[in-house]
Amino acid sequence: MYCRDGSLSALRNSLLIILKNRSDEISPRMHKLILNLHQDWIGLDERVKMTTSEIEDVSKAEVNCQHLMIIPGIGPIISTAMVAAVGKGEAYDRGRDFAAWLGLVPRQHSTGGRTILGRITKRGSRYLRMLFVQAAQVIMMRPQNWPKFSFGAWLEAASTRMQHNKLGVALANKLARIASSVLNSERDFDWKENELAAAV
Repeated sequence: MYCRDGSLSALRNSLLIILKNRSDEISPRMHKLILNLHQDWIGLDERVKMTTSEIEDVSKAEVNCQHLMIIPGIGPIISTAMVAAVGKGEAYDRGRDFAAWLGLVPRQHSTGGRTILGRITKRGSRYLRMLFVQAAQVIMMRPQNWPKFSFGAWLEAASTRMQHNKLGVALANKLARIASSVLNSERDFDWKENELAAAV
């Protein structure tokens, strides 16, 4: 069962009231167990907030993270994870090499002079690959913003011919390539600069 964040917050904040109102239906042992789990839940939320705050502080202090966070869909978590994994990306001559290392490129099979594209390779950092795919999905949820991006025209055209999940992976690939180019160039991403998107 999946809940929206709002409903989870409402449950967390009103759980004690619910337990009090249902005290005649819940055994004392179950009541105590739920209270203990509720405390664990609150403690875990506090740890998540603390860790998130630490990540945000690091991203604000790290110049490379600041460059990356100007890219659509990329925030403190992805920027710090990428810098931690590849530094300035000197190991990759091109953005395509970084995307290939992440496993965001399709396997290729050649037969009869024809190249067939298969599933993505899923090599490299599984965590970082997942983050880029999530970033792509966030962008895809807001098509009204696509025209703002240098890759907006490509995304609009691709959305008419590609299945949703494949489009998400293709966009994640493009974001990874742009991120690699930004790290190598040590300059900010220009949302309307087609040259930067083309260079990757």
